[in-house]
Amino acid sequence: MALGGPHILGKSVLESNLEEAVSVWQSSSDCNSFKWTAPTFEFNCFMEMMTSLQHVNPTVRGLRDSPQTMLQNLAERIRKEISLGAQKPFKKVIDVSSGDPHRVDLQHVSFLRQVLAVCIYPQLLEDKCFPLDVKIRAQKLLEACDGASVGSYTASSGLRHVRQSIAEFITKRDGVPSYAQNIFISAGSQRAIMIAVKLLASGEGNTRTGVLIPGPCPHMLYNVLEEAGVVLVPYQLTEERGWAVDLDNMHQALKAARGYCEPRAIYISNPGNPTGHVQDRKSIEEVIQFAAAERVLLLADEVYQDSVYGKDREFISYKKVLFEMDIELAETVQLISFHSLSSTCIRECGLRAGYMEVVNMDPEVIYYFDNTLCGDISTPVTGQLGLDLMVNPPQSGDPSYHTYMQETFFILATLSHNAQWVQELLNKLPGVRCQPVLGGIYVFPRLHLPCGIKEQAKLLGLKADVLYCQKLLEEEGVLAGAGEHGEMTDSFHLRLCILVPHYTLVEVLARLTSFHCRLMGGTVTPTEV
Repeated sequence: MALGGPHILGKSVLESNLEEAVSVWQSSSDCNSFKWTAPTFEFNCFMEMMTSLQHVNPTVRGLRDSPQTMLQNLAERIRKEISLGAQKPFKKVIDVSSGDPHRVDLQHVSFLRQVLAVCIYPQLLEDKCFPLDVKIRAQKLLEACDGASVGSYTASSGLRHVRQSIAEFITKRDGVPSYAQNIFISAGSQRAIMIAVKLLASGEGNTRTGVLIPGPCPHMLYNVLEEAGVVLVPYQLTEERGWAVDLDNMHQALKAARGYCEPRAIYISNPGNPTGHVQDRKSIEEVIQFAAAERVLLLADEVYQDSVYGKDREFISYKKVLFEMDIELAETVQLISFHSLSSTCIRECGLRAGYMEVVNMDPEVIYYFDNTLCGDISTPVTGQLGLDLMVNPPQSGDPSYHTYMQETFFILATLSHNAQWVQELLNKLPGVRCQPVLGGIYVFPRLHLPCGIKEQAKLLGLKADVLYCQKLLEEEGVLAGAGEHGEMTDSFHLRLCILVPHYTLVEVLARLTSFHCRLMGGTVTPTEV
């Protein structure tokens, strides 16, 4: 019987290996001195086939180049040069391009880390340095895991205990019942969005599924949706009104799209990522009515729901508003909302866990959410436990409550202060206009750039704001994000994460101001700003 493995000229690789080994051994004068020499094989034909670009999935090949990836690669190269002793006008690169606060030394939430530490190493249950509520909570979470271990798999849709905790959190937040069977846990909110949209993706040519997305939008959303195989249909937010949602723009985008695809969903983030806009009830009602009239699925990204600090603004979930509207809408509009550990107060991006709640969906369709998640086997268990701790934090009277409240209040106070301070400073720079920031973790100022840099960018095949970020990184060591704003190719923006320690932001703005003033030809000096 032939041995297994790839076959070459009728023999398996393993068979050929064995025959050559026996031949070498038999020809040896001294078996004890036998030394195995690994044979070499010609795999040119095989390698050529595997590495040929024509065999790469066309959908993957068609994914747009990400300016963020290019800038991150450049930042890593600069860091390496500094580590090797290269002389730069700065000592280190500061990354404020994305919402990863741990990268810039923002303190973690003690309660969450303590509970996870005990869950990962249960012997710590005997350690007297941990508060009692930490041990009790860790014990309860371990009991929810198979084998009382975070090393075990879970159901594809997530631990039942955690899904129930999420449902109770939503019920308490909205005053509307939520059910664990409608909650699906995934490896981050982006993965959840991918799964939801993949279930919609169908058709060819003019019948392909389309998804309306705001301009600007989260910088990774383009690739997530394109990988899911849908057509992107941008609708522009109104910058002059603080990046407000404009129904006229939605209707225009939808009408135009019906000539080349079939729009079946609309994505919106509230609070806005990266705009910092927070919708009021009236705006949310208008979007819900739009979704109902046009019969499209509503995808509500609400990851930054815990960071609303604008005057007279509060976070209201799409589900809460929907169920307080007309009964016919409340029972028919299909909604999927998303949340994750990347939230402002918890900000555990690296644990990779998020969830989606499905509302008014056909049970036969809901089955396929679970079925699609099977491909992931299960979301990282530590991330799932983190979700439980996020939606059910220490309560008044618990030993950890005071510390938890102090830590989360400090984060929100820092964020609110940073938002106001950055906005005021940026608006003093020539050619920069920053809209008021009401929530979320970014500012998104507009850049009115000199003709010189725009012409240079055109020659290089770049957008001017991407070239601006590249020069800022090379000259000042600040990694900022370039704007993502749909079809507005004549509009240039900068994305800055403000969920950082204030002293870090002071350093970032000092470098940015110095660079920008040089770029603008000395029309104003950093000292004047």
